[in-house]
Order: sequence, then structure tokens, then C-alpha cells
Amino acid sequence: MPLRAVQRMTPDEFLDWIQAQDQRYELVDGVPVAMAGAKRRHDQIVVNALAELRNQLRGGPCRPFSADTAVRISTGNIRFPDAGVDCGRFDDEATFAPAPAVVIEVLSASTRDFDLFGKLEEYKTIPALRHIMLVNPDDPQIIHWSRAEEGEWGYRIIEGLESALEFPDLGLRLALADLYEGLQFRIGPRLVADEA
Repeated sequence: MPLRAVQRMTPDEFLDWIQAQDQRYELVDGVPVAMAGAKRRHDQIVVNALAELRNQLRGGPCRPFSADTAVRISTGNIRFPDAGVDCGRFDDEATFAPAPAVVIEVLSASTRDFDLFGKLEEYKTIPALRHIMLVNPDDPQIIHWSRAEEGEWGYRIIEGLESALEFPDLGLRLALADLYEGLQFRIGPRLVADEA
């Protein structure tokens, strides 16, 4: 039985097609790829992030967006980060963020490696993007990638509920205690010195 050839889509075709779908997809190399659902812990971090972003950006030129808003990658891929901030012109009918300044990905076991490497590199190709937040759901820890004025990307790791992530260019300050509000952390095993 011959294999049916995969019909590739352009980003515009995909954005039209996805409006009629019941399941969530991303466009990868011209092919729609189904996305897995999230656990409640993951979702709580996203809800907390969106609440903080909305409160702090209210009345300004930038707006938060959810995982229902697409982000176009220069290679033609379409991604749906968990949350983000767009500083482009707002259009009620648009399905994508025209000028994303921040994208937030809450890591999960099934996509962690790809988010930390492959998807990260895709996001770095977006000209308007200035900040990428990779949020660890199991520990209060964020890997924050930021683009310098010269265009170079660098990262730092922010850890602990007493820490905060500052975005001076956007007038944002995200406290990790707020991002992880309502969640408990499991205490992992620790090595202790033998007192004998």
C-alpha cells in the first residue's frame, strides 16, 4: 500500500486551518503537529504569569497573550508559547503576535529537552523578541534568556521564591513567589555528612 504524501502548509494556510480544529497544533516544517495537554501545576504557573503580566502592563503599549496566540518563527514554523508579551499593534482579528517581546515556556517532562534547545533556538530568530523565560515547574527556578542591544543572547538562572526577574525595558518585575503562588514543592533527598 503506497504511503500518502504529506501535504505541507504555509504559515498563513496553517493559521487559517487551525481555526477549525478542536485539538491544539503547532506548525513544524510545514506539517501540523499535535500538542499535548498540560497538567494543573503547569497551568497554575501560566495563570499566575498572565495575571502578573496583565496587572503590570495595564494601560501601556504592550499586552500579555496566552497559548491561543501564535508566534511566527523565521523558518516558517508556528509556535504557541504558554504565555508572552506582545508590543505590536493590536488587531482583534489577528491570530498571531506581530511583535512578541517576551515568550514564556513552562517546561514539562515530555517537551523539556526540545524547549531547552530546539525551540529556544527558534525563538531567538524572532527579530522583536527580547526575553525568553523557561520556567521549571518543580522548583522555583527560571532560565532567563535576554537579547542585548548588540543582538547577542545571554542567560542567567534565577532561583528561590525570594528572587525576582526584572525587565527594565518593559517596566516589569516578576517575583518568583507570585509565579509559583498556590504551589507546594517536594523536598528532594539531600546528602548529609556523617557525624561519626
